[in-house]
Amino acid sequence: MISIALLRGVNVGGHRKVPMADLRSWLLAAGLGDVRTYIQSGNVVLEHAPRIDVAALLHDVIEDRSGIDVPVIVRSAAQWSKVIAANPYRDAAPTELHVSFLAGAPDAASVAAATKEDWAPEEFAVVGRDVYLHLPQGMGRSVMVPRLKVIAGATTRNWNTVLALRDLARS
Repeated sequence: MISIALLRGVNVGGHRKVPMADLRSWLLAAGLGDVRTYIQSGNVVLEHAPRIDVAALLHDVIEDRSGIDVPVIVRSAAQWSKVIAANPYRDAAPTELHVSFLAGAPDAASVAAATKEDWAPEEFAVVGRDVYLHLPQGMGRSVMVPRLKVIAGATTRNWNTVLALRDLARS
């Protein structure tokens, strides 16, 4: 089975460093196959047996090898394709679109509270365990993202990274 694993909060601003070459070797040694990483921000495509809890395995391997407690979010390649197909902002420029990936469905009360706010021109949409962020002025200038409790505990990727990981999983 092919899956995409996202490490939350690694290699950002020089903190919580997990070298991708080391990560690949650690995961291969743990029995995972065809481990590939994309850029330095904790994106991993890998093969594994269907019944393995990939998130727990990666978490434990990283903590054992680096001493860093890293949350890991995993989607199968098929789930990843559904994330792309479900994009509610098809007309948005790729630089304006991000997806926040959660381990489970977001809290309904947080979603309800967030939908009452007027975030214009920014907007978000929740589809299952994923939150799509349309940010016309970019992530760095977003007023909504720092205040959006719906994405607490999520790890976020820009649309270009989402598409690149899909392509990497297909190759």
